[in-house]
This record gives sequence, C-alpha cells and structure tokens, in this order.
Amino acid sequence: MKGMLIKEYGENAVFEVSELEKPTVKPGHLLVKIAASSVNTVDTMIRQMGKDLPLSPDAPAILGMDFAGTVEAVGEGENGYSVGDEVYGCAGGLADLPGTLADYIVADSDLLARKPKNLSMREAAALPLVAITAYEGLMRAGIKKGQKVLVHGGTGGVGHIAVQLAKHFGAEVYATNGGEKQMAIIEKYGATPINYKTEAVEDYVNKYTGGAGFDVVYDSVGAANLINSFNAAALNGHVATTVSLCELDLTIAHFKGLSLHVVFMLIPMLHNYKRADHAEILKNLAKIIEAGALMPLLDEERFTLEEVGKAHARLESGKAIGKVVVEN
Repeated sequence: MKGMLIKEYGENAVFEVSELEKPTVKPGHLLVKIAASSVNTVDTMIRQMGKDLPLSPDAPAILGMDFAGTVEAVGEGENGYSVGDEVYGCAGGLADLPGTLADYIVADSDLLARKPKNLSMREAAALPLVAITAYEGLMRAGIKKGQKVLVHGGTGGVGHIAVQLAKHFGAEVYATNGGEKQMAIIEKYGATPINYKTEAVEDYVNKYTGGAGFDVVYDSVGAANLINSFNAAALNGHVATTVSLCELDLTIAHFKGLSLHVVFMLIPMLHNYKRADHAEILKNLAKIIEAGALMPLLDEERFTLEEVGKAHARLESGKAIGKVVVEN
C-alpha cells in the first residue's frame, strides 16, 4: 500500500511517499480502506517535536489520527461490523498505533463507529478527535438545558463542535472569536458571537449574564486564556479545557468554587483504557448528526494524500477556517 512516511522528526520534517506492506487484520480489529483523514494540531506537534512529545511514535512513522473509510476485512471475534460498512474514528498515529496517512489501517473496533449516513467521507474524517473532545468536555461539565454556555474559540476545531452540541443540548450559547467570517459562522449556529478583541470579559459577562457569569465555559484556547474563563464563569460553575500545559494561578477558581475539567481524549488510545467509550460517543454523535443538529466546518482548501505536507502548513498558518482534510 501507499503511505506517507516521516523518517525524521523536526521543524524541517517531510512526508515521503512510500510503498509499505498492507497490514493484515487481527482479532477485535477492522481492516479499513481509508478515504480521508484530517489534520489536528497534535499531528503537527508530533511532526515537529518527535520524541520530545511522550506520545509520539518511533520514526519512521505513519502519522494521522482521524479517518473515515470502508471496512475491507473483519477480525476474529468482531461481530459488530461487516465488509463494506462505512466507519469513522480516531485510531492511530501515536505511540505504537500506526497512523491514517496511508491506504489502509488496522484499527481497534472499540475506537470506531459507523459513519453518519448524511456525511461524505471527507466530512466524517474531520470529526472524531474534535467531536469526541467537545462531547466529553460538555458531559463532564454537566451541561443542562437552559444553562448559559460560553465557548472560547467558537470556530476552532473543538470550538465549532462544542457550540453546536451545546445548542443541541438546549443551552443558551455564546462564543468568542475575532474575525467577521468567524462571527458570522457562530451566528449561523444559533449562538451569540463575542468579539474578544473589542469586548472585555467583564463587559460581556455583565451584558449577557447580568454579572452572574456563565454556567459552563468551554475553553478550547486554554493556557493563559483560562484566567478569562475563570473570570467569565459563574459561582460553582464549570470550566472545561483542552489546553492546560501551563503554570497557572488558581486563586480565582478557588474563591469562585469552580470545577476544572481537563479533556485529553487520547488517553484511551495511549493507555488502552475504556476505548469502548469512544465508540459509544461516536455512535451518539452520529445520531445527532443524522438528526441535523451538527455539521463539521471544513476549510476551503483541499489536499490529496501526497499533499499532506501542504495540509500541515495550512493548519499551522492560522489561515484555515474549519478542519483541514486530506483525501486518498
């Protein structure tokens, strides 16, 4: 099979088109013909940092985590799938799990679900990592109908899913961003856009919550921005974040009695821990998508598998609006 191989990590690392041995299916796994794979920030971090990042696979490596494709063979003991089923998931590209930037992957069926019927392969491939992350954060924050929810980074990979899911769960949703196109997208999702460049936290907390704060804050920006989230949260509120690799003063969180939920959705893949939870979340997401309540936002630029280097550059440029996807 064809695969895009990284032979050496670093700032100047390149993907090389390589002829590789087609993997064979094993018990509890599926052999999937990959149709599309999306690029996530963690993929670019692995490419650049290599083994400085503890989750990186040994080089040479096939990177890529998200994918959508068609089942070509079913492993022994796996009764939930048949040849020809269309599936999606986040199942490789880190530790000892081969990635998705190839023609085929042998993936643990506990990390997969059937692709939503109303999405293309390209659309479905954009979802798993960011959608599982958004869903998990909102669930852990105990989202309820009627709450006021603030999403930082409302058109980012995780953020645009969190906005739509929060709306689906019956919340009154607000989302920050700083560009006109992005603000329009947030409005299209039925949420209230907040321009973080022109509106101070105190001002929009007063404007939209009467000074009480938001019940749930989903911070997909994280790090230093977590202080803004603490300031925006209501007393005994919940803050979920995907970015907490930082030193932070928790004084505000303490005096407001906040609950902080750190979402690191790669744990099941890295530690073979509760992997079936991911399959269940993906199934739930498929139902929400098929009901018309959730759609991925895709960047306008399109890339083939051989152009994955350009796809990484597109994501790193900060110019992408929506998920960057490569198609086989």
